Amino acid sequence: MKMSLTELPDEHVSAIIEMALSDHVSFADIKLEYGLSEAEVKALMRENLRAGSYRAWRKRVRKFSDRRENYK
Repeated sequence: MKMSLTELPDEHVSAIIEMALSDHVSFADIKLEYGLSEAEVKALMRENLRAGSYRAWRKRVRKFSDRRENYK
């Protein structure tokens, strides 16, 4: 189900943020469920998280990516 970022209902935005913040859900899982690419998830997170929270999330995701090739 492909949706643009502007037409996502608030409940979906909350669910996507929760999934993205989870260390157990990959970008591929989010794409399967909501049709959003990694770049779109990052844009959504940037719009909805405080700047410091977004940077901390990106740092953590990058760390996981380095350890696990196909993680996030």
